[in-house]
Order: sequence, then structure tokens, then C-alpha cells
Amino acid sequence: MKIVFIINPVAGNGNALKKWSHFKNTISFPYEMVLTHFPGDATNLVKSIKESGEKALIIGFGGDGTLREIIAGAAGAEQLMIGSIAAGSGNDFGRGFCSFEDAVEIEKFLKQPITTKEDVGEFHNGETYQFVSSSGIGFDAEISFLVNRSNLKKWLNKINAGKLVYLLYVIKMLVRPKKFSLIVEHNGQKQIYEDVWLATVSNQPYFGGGMKISPNSKTDDGLLELTVVHRISRLKLLLVFGTVFTGSHTRFKEVIQKSGAEFRLTVDDSIFRHVDGDYAGETPKDETVSYAVSKKYWYAVNIRKKEEIK
Repeated sequence: MKIVFIINPVAGNGNALKKWSHFKNTISFPYEMVLTHFPGDATNLVKSIKESGEKALIIGFGGDGTLREIIAGAAGAEQLMIGSIAAGSGNDFGRGFCSFEDAVEIEKFLKQPITTKEDVGEFHNGETYQFVSSSGIGFDAEISFLVNRSNLKKWLNKINAGKLVYLLYVIKMLVRPKKFSLIVEHNGQKQIYEDVWLATVSNQPYFGGGMKISPNSKTDDGLLELTVVHRISRLKLLLVFGTVFTGSHTRFKEVIQKSGAEFRLTVDDSIFRHVDGDYAGETPKDETVSYAVSKKYWYAVNIRKKEEIK
């Protein structure tokens, strides 16, 4: 079985490449290493491996965006197994899915490979967008857009405090929110929500660098979870965000959560959108977008129980 490390040299504002320079010296098995050079490059690299028909363990060395690209390329290929080494800023992928801690864990896995069949979420809007952890519109998406372009994030990452930048931008955005009306079609029913701050569709519990936005999400149940935050004051929203890290925000009446294989969402304005924390354009006004579990799956290495992941 071929082992390929795909490394995003700019993940974690360059920290991924520094981490790789040390990590590679601990590897005692044959491997190939490839650097990505532009957005979408990891997907192309994995597709080429898939087309070769070779059995391979592909290990993403980067952040959430890197793993999303790798999985988008690998989805549907039974001969490809996907693992990860957390080397980005938020690293929510490693919180919801199994992830290697070091080269020793990889060696243990290679002696007795076990994989799990995992879901991929997707939505269609001119083109197909796939997401592994979550996709959202509104407040959180705009914050992700600003955070990923922030010099403050780069500085905080250097002192291992990158998670703080998300909270700082939450506070900043409270003074000029762009709320919207949202129509949700789910299980044959239609519900209208007014004064919506955000709507997030989740495949696993975490987003935003460790926020447990969807505590009940499971990665292999064929379902997605929708979280809607609406009709809430600025002050209370700040309080709610303070509880998201523990998942206790769901007790607030302004936080709505639903589970299903598909959600059809329509907004009354053009609203920021993200996939796994990366900017994904804007959801068009009055155009219904369907979020669903993809018919393609991916195969994740299973090195320890997910409930053990902290």
C-alpha cells in the first residue's frame, strides 16, 4: 500500500511546513510527499491517485481546508484511505474525525488497517460544493471570511493563541450585523425564521476552532444537522457564543436545531457563505439551495474511538 503525505505549506500561516520538517524525521516507513501550490491542488492530486487505481493511505498535513480538498478528491474510492495530521489554525477536522498524533500511530495503523465509512455533505449552487465538517451562511460565514484574511490571526497563531481571533471578530461583528429572513424546507414542511444571525449545516460537532456548534452530529449516520440562531439580542448572542465551546448553547430558545438527510434553504438577501471555514461566495437572494448528504462516501482511518477525541 502506498503512503502519501499531502502538505499544505501555508496552513497555519506556514506552521504546517515547519511542523513537517520535524515530523518527517520520525518516519521509519516508505512514503511519498507532495506539496500543494494553490487552492484545489490537493483535490487534483488525490484524483490522479484515484484514477491510477492504486491502494493508498493519503495523509493530509494541514488544516480543515486541506482535508476537505483531499476528501473531495477521494470520495467514492474504496481503495483510498484518508488520515490527517492537524497542522492548521482551527483543526476542527481532527476534533470530529480520527486523526494521527504522530508517526508511531501511523505505524500501528499500518500493521492492522481499519477504516470507517464517513459522510460528505454537499450543496448545489451553479456548481457542487462539498463539505466535510460544516457549511454556513450569515454571521459565522462573514466572520470566517474576515478571520482568514486577518493579519491579527497570523500574529496570534505565532503565539499559539489563534483561537482568540474568532471570538474577537464575533465581538466586532456585533456592532454591524447583517441579519436576514430564512425559509427552511425539511421533511415536507416549511418554516420561516426572521432576524436570523446564522444558519449552519453540520456533519460533525465542531467549527470555528473548537466550538461545539452541533453536539449531536455524527459523521457516519447519513444525516446532517441544521442550526439556526434568530431573534436574539446582541448581548445574548455574545453569551450564547460563550457557551458554544461546551455545546450548551442548545438550551437557548433562540437556537433551533434540526436533523435530516436534506435541507432546502432560501434567504431574502445575498448572504456570506462558507464551507469548512473557507469563503464560498454568497447565497443568492430568493434562490433555494439544497444541502444534503452526498451519495459518495470517504474512508477514514480508525485508530481510536472518536469519543476519546477531546
